[in-house]
Amino acid sequence: ILFLPVIFPIGLIPALLIKLEDGGPVFFLQPRTGLGGQVFTIVKFRTMRVNATDGDLFTAGDDARISRIGKFLRRFRIDELPQVWNILLGEMSWIGPRPEAISRSNWYEGELSFYRYRHIVRPGITGWAQVNQGHVCSLSDVDHKLQFDFYYIKNISYWMDILILFKTIR
Repeated sequence: ILFLPVIFPIGLIPALLIKLEDGGPVFFLQPRTGLGGQVFTIVKFRTMRVNATDGDLFTAGDDARISRIGKFLRRFRIDELPQVWNILLGEMSWIGPRPEAISRSNWYEGELSFYRYRHIVRPGITGWAQVNQGHVCSLSDVDHKLQFDFYYIKNISYWMDILILFKTIR
C-alpha cells in the first residue's frame, strides 16, 4: 500500500500510451498458476498488439506481435507494475518464482520432473531465476530456470530476497 502513491502516477503514462497506440485494452489479464497450484488472474500492462495472442507460447525479443510501446515497457519491466494489485490480493509476492500461464504450467508438469513443487511458495514479480537467467525461450531453458527456482525455495531467506531485490534494480 505504501508503494501505491508512487506506482499509480507512473502507471498512468504507460496506460495512456497503450490506449493511444491502438485503442485496445490497457491491461492484459491471464490465468496463472500460483501458490499450491491455485489459479489466479495476473494483471499486466498489455504489450502485444490487439488480437496478437495466437502463435508461439514463447515470446522472443523481436516478436512482431509486440507493439512499439510494448517493447519499451518490456525492456524496463514497466509492464509488470500492475501486479502490485496481485500482491495486495495475496496472490503474489514481490519475490518468488514467476507464475506461469496455465497451459505452459500444465505442459511443463508433463515434461519436467518435479515442476509442480515450485508452487510451494507464493509466486513473485521478480525472482532468483529472473535475475540470473532472464527470459526463457525453450523447454531446456525452462528446465534450467526450474533449477534456479528450486535453489531459491531451498535457500529462501530475507537476505536472499534482499539480494534478488538489488539484482532486479541493477
